Amino acid sequence: MRGKPPSPMPFDLEAHARAIERDGYTIIEDFLDATRLSEVRRVLGFYLGSHSGRNPFEGFNTERVYTLVARARVFWDIVLDARVLALCDRFLLPNCLLTASQAICIRPGEAAQAFHHDDTFYTVPRPRPMVSLSTIAAVDAFSAQNGGTEILPGSHLWGEDWRDRAAATKPVTVAMPAGACVVFSGTLVHRGGANRSAAPRLAFSNQYCQPWARQQENFMLGVPPEVARNMPPRLQEMLGYSIYPPFMGQLTASHPAKALEAGFANPVRAQAQAAGARLPE
Repeated sequence: MRGKPPSPMPFDLEAHARAIERDGYTIIEDFLDATRLSEVRRVLGFYLGSHSGRNPFEGFNTERVYTLVARARVFWDIVLDARVLALCDRFLLPNCLLTASQAICIRPGEAAQAFHHDDTFYTVPRPRPMVSLSTIAAVDAFSAQNGGTEILPGSHLWGEDWRDRAAATKPVTVAMPAGACVVFSGTLVHRGGANRSAAPRLAFSNQYCQPWARQQENFMLGVPPEVARNMPPRLQEMLGYSIYPPFMGQLTASHPAKALEAGFANPVRAQAQAAGARLPE
């Protein structure tokens, strides 16, 4: 007879929030239990080997699997993890969006990435509040030898000179066991480390952004409607089936969630048919 699984460690929201405010990051040690970690490995096993990096940033010896939320229910639960959403509520506006959901497998021989911050494409001058909050969950343990994420603590507060400061600062490796997760500000300067080991390092990253920001992944096209239709309502909203007041994200003057209803008809097509017009005229 199996014993009960260990209870998760208490989550101290205030302590984790203070760490992000002070250092730019925090670590949730017990983010994935053994069952969920095993399911993540099983699902990713279907897809690894299908997408090699195309440039130095993606990594020529790195594999990526995008749009994880379309691929398995386990990722639905992970995106909606109550601890991460509590941190999103602390640092982002209500009804934040999911902006990226991808697995990253750094293979032996991969070089270190260039330093960057995850919300660099939002052209708001630094220093500034974060536009996004990132997570990286370790499927394999992270170490300095196998490509563990390297961070520059406190760099989330740096200004536009962050590249010069990064070049003069020694990074810290996020060493953490399989199942742990690092949560960090989108303004934190970091990079994937070089993999000098003999084995790959597998992880996945879910990233969240302000409800007014454009998402990195176009989930409304990337996630098939028949999959999105079965997701929890909050996850549907995070993909973009939502409104940022007063009307950002509207679908031809209607709520975009209507697109997931049975029998939905595109309103522009329906209006054109009713008027006897062609699309396009």
